[in-house]
Amino acid sequence: MPDIADTAPDFTLPRDGGGEVTLSGLRGSAVVLFFYPRDDTPGCTKESIGFSHALQAFADAGAQVYGISRDTVAKHDKFVAKHDLTTPLLSDAEGTVCEDYGVWVEKNMYGKKSMGIERSTFLIDAEGKIAQVWRKVKVDGHVEAVLEAVKAL
Repeated sequence: MPDIADTAPDFTLPRDGGGEVTLSGLRGSAVVLFFYPRDDTPGCTKESIGFSHALQAFADAGAQVYGISRDTVAKHDKFVAKHDLTTPLLSDAEGTVCEDYGVWVEKNMYGKKSMGIERSTFLIDAEGKIAQVWRKVKVDGHVEAVLEAVKAL
């Protein structure tokens, strides 16, 4: 499980709308990766809309933002269209990136145990090192907290 000051695990993933994103190819600017459980669920929708509304502010602060879930690119495309999202969404359908970042965890909901993505955000600096980690994210106020951390880099 990567932590602050570690080099962020590299990956190449397909994104909504086509194409791929390789993390190491983004060096030179800060990167925000927010891992979320599933497209079009209430918390995930609110978080994705929040990052989309703040995307220009992140860009102005020198950061690129990407959402990652295990949903397919086709599901991401529907989610983006339904909510006019501007934040690029990456598909980790195999779950390897979720494993590499330690966000694929056992969850316990109403006494039922299942595996799923723990809502987490990683701030990666321009050299590819992890600058900050938020785990078990509560959506309210999160986008603003991440933006403040980007500005403080």
